Amino acid sequence: MLKLNVLELLEKKGKTKYWLFNQLEMSYTNFNNIVTNKTKSIKYENIEKFCKILECEPNDLFKKVK
Repeated sequence: MLKLNVLELLEKKGKTKYWLFNQLEMSYTNFNNIVTNKTKSIKYENIEKFCKILECEPNDLFKKVK
């Protein structure tokens, strides 16, 4: 199973979840569901936004868990 690694990336960069939410243009409910891995899908557009803001590659956003 793949999970988003956004919160760990934020911690490494010294940024908060609130900071990231302000950078993205989406509702808080959708944002929170994405970063807490409570969603079943994520748009490519959102993956691109996360990568641009966090200055990372798509591969860095995800981690494989058993």
